[in-house]
Amino acid sequence: MLGGTFDPVHLGHLRSAVELREALALDRVHMIPASVPPLRGEPRVSPETRLTLLRLGIGDTPGLVADPRELHREGPSWSADTLASLREEFGAEARLVMALGHDAFLRLAEWRDPERLFALAHLVVVDRPDFEAPLPAALDALIAGREVGDADTLMASPAGGLLRLSLPSRMAISATEVRRRLAEGRSVRYLLPEAVERHLLDHGLYRD
Repeated sequence: MLGGTFDPVHLGHLRSAVELREALALDRVHMIPASVPPLRGEPRVSPETRLTLLRLGIGDTPGLVADPRELHREGPSWSADTLASLREEFGAEARLVMALGHDAFLRLAEWRDPERLFALAHLVVVDRPDFEAPLPAALDALIAGREVGDADTLMASPAGGLLRLSLPSRMAISATEVRRRLAEGRSVRYLLPEAVERHLLDHGLYRD
């Protein structure tokens, strides 16, 4: 599970998904747009439009899935509920992984029902090598005894572990910067897949 607002999806999101799949030998990466992200502002375009853009971005990439399940639920997009639906779908013995970026990880103890996340899945934190800071005390307590050193150890059980992972590309593309450039009528070439760029421009999305 790789969730996010994908507002809009860009090459950094998609390359990270491909590299996660390779690094962890995953069958699939479900990219799941949040309908109503609880800890972020309202996305600029509708959930349905963000899903359309995500599907265009993924195209025929093997192993990546645009998963609309959070768009079919009422209310905020709680990650624990999403993991519960994946667990129900794939069964008790499936190895489920929720991947999240380092910034989101630092706020994990503030999430709704964070202990339940570990009951349902492993967590994989995409590390920022340039970022060194002590963890908040509540987060330190939450992850105590859960961290493992490699993917094989993580995948020895269906859930409950934490792995920090550095991805090779670390493409520093910001959706905020993409939106700003679109609003100003500036080029977003090579920041987005061509199909996503074409759809955005054809429909005037993110223009002020």
